[in-house]
Amino acid sequence: MIIVTNKKTIVLFIVGVLAVLLVVSGFIFNRPLNTSEVMNNNPVAKPIDKGSVESKYIAFACNVDWGNEVLPDMLDTLKEKDVKITFFVTGRWAKTFPELFQSIIDEGHEIGSHGYQHLNYSTLDHEKNLDEIKRAENIIMEHTKEKPKYFAPPSGAYNQHTLHAAEELGYKTILWSIDTIDWRKGSTKDIIMKRVMDKEPFPGGIVLMHPMPETAKALPNLIDALREKGLEIGRITDILEE
Repeated sequence: MIIVTNKKTIVLFIVGVLAVLLVVSGFIFNRPLNTSEVMNNNPVAKPIDKGSVESKYIAFACNVDWGNEVLPDMLDTLKEKDVKITFFVTGRWAKTFPELFQSIIDEGHEIGSHGYQHLNYSTLDHEKNLDEIKRAENIIMEHTKEKPKYFAPPSGAYNQHTLHAAEELGYKTILWSIDTIDWRKGSTKDIIMKRVMDKEPFPGGIVLMHPMPETAKALPNLIDALREKGLEIGRITDILEE
């Protein structure tokens, strides 16, 4: 036990204690929360990789950051087969190729965001994720006049910053159920078909593809094969909002 007999010492002791309390309380109550604390206290929905199993649709998600020479053939096939799908486009692609982008819109396909650039979003902080998604949105809306509802991170790479940024901007983050892996060297139309059909396509599934030459070749047969299984091919909206 400490006994203080000097009045001056008592005063100094009390002042010191109050100063410490003020510093501590200021740190606890007034310091700004960092992003990780905000995310931990406000969990977001996980990315969506499938829709309702009650749906009659399976969705095609075509991610576009290249493939200009292939897209017209894909669009012709989709028109011939009377199919509308979701194209996730990067902002830089839409900005560079506005006429081709407009042709996708004019055909009545759903437009989603693939971010502004084809980056690894899992390495980006909150502000950079926000910036990439918002920049893409601005360019997309110059053509669609409608805000996209869905965001597909390039390569399916994301972190909690990505999910929070997408949710903050009003997006649902979309992944996939079945990957054609059509970008891989050696992917022929038959291999692409096999990769999809071996996964036992199901109602509400999401098939990921890109505008690749072999994908364009496989597309008519793929649509027919899925229809033979009793499935209709549609957009992300078709499997989520029926």
